[in-house]
Amino acid sequence: MALRPGRCHSRVERPYTRISRRKPRKSYVVGVPDPKIHHFEMGNVHGKFDTVVYLVAKEARQIRHNALEAARVVMTKYLTKKVGNDNFFAKILVYPHHVLREHSLATGAGADRFSSGMRRAFGRPVGKAAQVRKGQKIIMIRINEDKLEFAKEALRRADSKLPTPCRIVVEKKAAG
Repeated sequence: MALRPGRCHSRVERPYTRISRRKPRKSYVVGVPDPKIHHFEMGNVHGKFDTVVYLVAKEARQIRHNALEAARVVMTKYLTKKVGNDNFFAKILVYPHHVLREHSLATGAGADRFSSGMRRAFGRPVGKAAQVRKGQKIIMIRINEDKLEFAKEALRRADSKLPTPCRIVVEKKAAG
């Protein structure tokens, strides 16, 4: 089945995420796929940088795991190309915990009778999403001040992959 548009899952819902690793029989949701995003830290982890740039959400939304991965890829690719892999540190600050479910509707003869009986059906897990509040930081980049414009452009490109409007916040670290 094809992926539904992001607007189908962008509204923040009550989280329903009980997946037990120690006792799988106690899980509420069975068969949840792993998130597509695996790397949350990119670049030079131990580098000393004087400026921190954040991507901050303007609205409360759910961000699917594939949107987070797309934002991470485009941001990392741009920064690696422009400033090099050792001249920045980027981190995704949110994690997709919320389980997304879809109920696939039937088509064909008699589907209207079948669908009306399945009106409040639970649905199968199809992915995960991160629930983001208004004003929450989504992505952080640490970089030196002379390369600040590259970090802003990377976050602008990452913002285009996310379903919520965002703003870029620059913070200078105190010397010492």
